[in-house]
Amino acid sequence: MSNSSNKPSELAQSWITNAELWTSAVRDGDIESRRLVTDQAMVNAVLAQHPRRVFDLGGGEGWLVRALASHGVDCVGVDGSPGLIEAARSLGGGRFHVCTYSELVDDARKIGHDFDVVSVNFAILHEDVAGLLRALRPLLAPRGRMVMQTVHPWSVSGPYLDGWRNEDFRDFPGTWQSMPWYFRTLGSWVALFRDCGYSIVDIAEPLRPVTQQPASLLITLHRHL
Repeated sequence: MSNSSNKPSELAQSWITNAELWTSAVRDGDIESRRLVTDQAMVNAVLAQHPRRVFDLGGGEGWLVRALASHGVDCVGVDGSPGLIEAARSLGGGRFHVCTYSELVDDARKIGHDFDVVSVNFAILHEDVAGLLRALRPLLAPRGRMVMQTVHPWSVSGPYLDGWRNEDFRDFPGTWQSMPWYFRTLGSWVALFRDCGYSIVDIAEPLRPVTQQPASLLITLHRHL
């Protein structure tokens, strides 16, 4: 079993290794929760802010940028996986940059500023993200919003405690590299955002259509000036 200190590098490497498989899974609609619920929930939540400009953090192969561009939104997408950014550029819809989270912490404004929305769709998977969240604040326009969607904490099996979990992609076609990700309770999410200078504007819990159980946790935030 790998040491927790290795988890961030393993997480980053998994997205590089799995880039082609992930692109196919998203574009082919293989992920039921995304196809039925969470993709449209994210689009709706971002569009509810009436944005002109959006910064999409960890946007992978660019599906959200393309969806927002179809509504006339000017988008910039970043991801640390070169393969995913290459896939995003192949279909266009916005401007895409290879950029790791540590690079954003060092100088996030090199990507731009005065964004109406910073979108974060299942893209905060690390343990140590306080520096990243603080670095994103100056990217927002004064009345801008962060819209973040993540796994609903109550839908995950195991102890209800913060800690590293593992995604093995066993239900996906193909041979994947497993991905460590950091689980947070609802209280931990709230405390994290508070400590990083954000206030919660709204919390939504999109439901699966058949079971009426939460498919995700969707939080809209504004930054403290």
